[in-house]
Amino acid sequence: MLATRLGFDYTAGPKANEMISKRAIVLFIAIVTAATAVRGNVPIVVEIGAGKRAVMKLCRDASDQLRNGDVASAKRNVEAALRIDPKLWPALYVRAQIFRKEGKYELAIQDCNEALRQYPGFVEAALLRANINVRLGKYAEASKEYNYLISLHPRPVTLARALSDRAWFQATCPSASFRNGQQAVKDAKAACSIMAWQDEEMIDTLAAAYAETGDFDSALRYATQALAVKGISPQDANAFREHVAWFQQRKWIPVTQ
Repeated sequence: MLATRLGFDYTAGPKANEMISKRAIVLFIAIVTAATAVRGNVPIVVEIGAGKRAVMKLCRDASDQLRNGDVASAKRNVEAALRIDPKLWPALYVRAQIFRKEGKYELAIQDCNEALRQYPGFVEAALLRANINVRLGKYAEASKEYNYLISLHPRPVTLARALSDRAWFQATCPSASFRNGQQAVKDAKAACSIMAWQDEEMIDTLAAAYAETGDFDSALRYATQALAVKGISPQDANAFREHVAWFQQRKWIPVTQ
């Protein structure tokens, strides 16, 4: 299948994937998540030798710091990791997230490309690249990448993230030719179902999709539901309240993520 050709079978179980590299000494579980607008946190299994435990700790710490908003510390740790191993793809991915946050989109794309060259099955890096291409106005490239990644039928959490990202793109793209509210609703509903309706940002994406179709009653209902999810961040809460206010006025202002 396509997923296997990319170097990692996202449909296989953990034990099957452990057999991909017999040279692996340690299985290091890195939770690598985007610092902003992540729809679904995806565990990434990194197979490493015992000698790389320290560099992977730097990478993990950088990811945690970035997620908590400490960009300066994240940058120091990821640069330290890359000085030790310039080709470490999880570190390249974290640095790409940092570059995206800093608005250095071309540098972020370069790191995504190199991470994917090192590990062609790294769907999260491809999704980040697609989202950055939206920022750069490369809508055709982004759309093609979303469609391709979804066609791979990756593991459920990754699939939910890809569907939600495509839904957000189709609900908010500045170019009307790439917006498709009906498909965005289908994608967002599928993503929410995969995540058992526990991911507030995916629920908010469904609200945006309904707004794009002109169904503001449904948009308001789901934006309110997203706002009611326990434990949401203050940043998300502010964004959802703004959406609620728009939908109450039966307005939708498409903005890219």
